Amino acid sequence: MDRQKAKKILAALEKKYPNTKIALAYSNNVELLISVMLSAQTTDRQVNKITPILFKKYAGKSEIEEISNFAKADLNKLEKDINSVGLYKTKAKNIKLASQKILEKFQGRIPKTMDQLTTLPGVGRKTANVVLYNAFGKIEGIAVDTHVRKVSEELGFTKNTDPEKIEKDLMKLFDKKDWPRVTLLLIAYGRDIRRNKDHKLFFG
Repeated sequence: MDRQKAKKILAALEKKYPNTKIALAYSNNVELLISVMLSAQTTDRQVNKITPILFKKYAGKSEIEEISNFAKADLNKLEKDINSVGLYKTKAKNIKLASQKILEKFQGRIPKTMDQLTTLPGVGRKTANVVLYNAFGKIEGIAVDTHVRKVSEELGFTKNTDPEKIEKDLMKLFDKKDWPRVTLLLIAYGRDIRRNKDHKLFFG
C-alpha cells in the first residue's frame, strides 16, 4: 500500500474515533508499566477490573516505594492478586523480576529508553512503546498488539505476521508524529471488527 492511501484510511479512522485514548487506568508510571504488562493477551477492561485493588495493595508514598513493594511481593500472593487475567503466573513472575531490576539497575525509576525498557522481564517493544509515549511523551515506534496486527493485515498495511516486522511496515507508511495515534485508532477499529464481525465496517 502507498503512503497516500494509508493516510486516507488513517484520516477516516480519526474521524470515526476522534477522542480515542489509552483505555488502561493508572495514576503513575509504575502503574502504567504494570497495567501494560498485564494487558498482554487480556482485554484492557479485564485489567482495569483488578488494578484498583492491586495498586491499592502495593501502593507507596512514591513510585520508588511502590516498585519496591512489587519487588518484595510474595509471588504466590501476587499470582492470586492477578489470577483473573491470562497467563497470570508468568505475568506475576515478570512483574516481580522487572520491579527488582528497576530497583537494582535504574534506581527505582521506570527506564526512559527503548533499549533499557526491553531489558526488563516481560517487556517487549509493544509494552515499551506504550510506556515511552504515555509516560514520557517519547515516540520510538508503533505498539503492535493483537488488534493492530489483525487490522493491519485486513487493511493491507502489511503482509507480515511478526509484530516487529508489522511495526516496521507501519512506521514506513505513517509520519512519526502520527505513530501513537495509529496504535490507538487501529485498536479502536479492531474492537469494532470483533463486536460487529464485519471487516468492511468502514472501508467497504
